[in-house]
Amino acid sequence: MTTINGEVAAEFESVRAAFAANFAQNGDIGAAVCVYQDGRPVVDLWGGVADPDTSRPWQRDTLQLVYSATKGATASATHLLVQRGELDLDAPVAKYWPEFAANGKADIPVRWLLSHQAGLVTLDQPVPLAEALAWRPMAAALAAQRPVWAPGTAHGYHGRTWGWLVGEVIRRVSGRSPGRFFADEFATPLGLDFFIGLPTSERDRVSRMVHRKPDVDFTTLPPESIPEDLREQVAAWRDPNSFSNRAYMVTDPAAIDFDSPQVQAAELPASNGIGTARGLARMYAALIGEVNGVRLLTPQTIASATKEQSSGMDQVLMAPSRFSSGYMLPTEGNPMTGPHSFGHTGRGGSLGFADPEHGIAFGYVMNHIISGSDDARAASLVEAVRTSLM
Repeated sequence: MTTINGEVAAEFESVRAAFAANFAQNGDIGAAVCVYQDGRPVVDLWGGVADPDTSRPWQRDTLQLVYSATKGATASATHLLVQRGELDLDAPVAKYWPEFAANGKADIPVRWLLSHQAGLVTLDQPVPLAEALAWRPMAAALAAQRPVWAPGTAHGYHGRTWGWLVGEVIRRVSGRSPGRFFADEFATPLGLDFFIGLPTSERDRVSRMVHRKPDVDFTTLPPESIPEDLREQVAAWRDPNSFSNRAYMVTDPAAIDFDSPQVQAAELPASNGIGTARGLARMYAALIGEVNGVRLLTPQTIASATKEQSSGMDQVLMAPSRFSSGYMLPTEGNPMTGPHSFGHTGRGGSLGFADPEHGIAFGYVMNHIISGSDDARAASLVEAVRTSLM
């Protein structure tokens, strides 16, 4: 039986029970969950094993790569520039990044990058991985790329390219790399254990990931045996030329080892944020209220940042999705704690979000990366938070 460490306010004891059940029933190996309410921590739990190969235990300060939950941090950095009057989301990207105007992109507004409407989910010619990690070659390739659909007419999850697109805007406007900007403006004032570009000094604290494939590989089944609501999605997975596949083939090789020191040290603002659940929750708490005297974004900025910009069938995910300017918005499959919530999931289970209506900020990180729709871990924790609010 996994020992659960940390503290929980009495009214949130159901979250401790759900967290323990994730280890006993839902496959957690090492994990942490943190919840803030009205600027103070009410749940701060961790447990399990950080490295199954060595049995290194998960500690209070264990760091975890959170994949696309990083996008919530990067989006927040963008909105800080908007709040300061340095960035206009409705201005053309080319105003800040002139090279981006190539191949019919002169009129694409910054907002469409954030809301996955730019049609730049892939590249005609993948960039060597080492060059992509060095940043500028990938930014140059995206500036030269022609959109794969008419920008603004559809949306599709820019799973990999989003980070370089939005990150280059941050770099051009602020004069700092996105990871440096986040460190200076978010992590340092708040004391966040969260990095976009891991310092070498922190490497030994990082958990090692374990990947589990779906129990059923639908791509190997005959079409008539696939549930009807999944057939379009599975057809896209089977097609090597679909956006569902090409969106993750922008580097050469396409597969990226996110456990490698080189990848973790690079700045990939879409996908390689590394931190604690506490760091993730604390950041979201400071977006919607004060945390130890620090508030990052005003209520007016949050209201604007969380307005729906794109929804409906996603051209990459081949399923419905909802986005504001950079954040995921609540859906039936990911309701968060209410209709005014905003945040971002990460591959395999991680989740960070804020709910200004209830004063809630949430962070969950784990090292067992579970693919497929049968992963109940984050959902069970969020449900326990909702129950605690009743």
